[in-house]
Amino acid sequence: MTVEDRLTALEQIEAIKALKHRYFRACDAKDPDAFRACFIARGADIHYGPLGGFDDADQIAEVFTRIALHKVDGKPVILDMHHGMHPDITLTGPDTATGRWTLKFRQLNMIERTERLLTGEYDDAYVIEDGTWKMARSHFRQLWAITRPLSDDTIVEI
Repeated sequence: MTVEDRLTALEQIEAIKALKHRYFRACDAKDPDAFRACFIARGADIHYGPLGGFDDADQIAEVFTRIALHKVDGKPVILDMHHGMHPDITLTGPDTATGRWTLKFRQLNMIERTERLLTGEYDDAYVIEDGTWKMARSHFRQLWAITRPLSDDTIVEI
């Protein structure tokens, strides 16, 4: 493998990492358009445990929109924090790749007054579509979770 080939591979891996980081930021920013844009146009294979399995990203984008944009008295009901780490990206062809990520996730549910912490693993497949890396498969497997009540003196600033 030449130095140019190795440099190209590193650039591709960094582009895939940037894609997954855009996905995490879109989740936390409650941005359905940016969230949807991370997936291929048609036919994505998505399985997110309790949220369900989907054969197209439009379906999960609808679920995301319903949850992320739900407000009471003008304030978001669900507050999320996604931290993706330990990327393990393998280029499998000139325009295909696979990846695994560890997720540290924190969620506040302002209606139930709970905090949820969890960790799990993403198993992804990526393809280049219209010149940009997109997710074609994204499966999430939860490893463990804790849900605990927010105390009455907990102040959440939004």
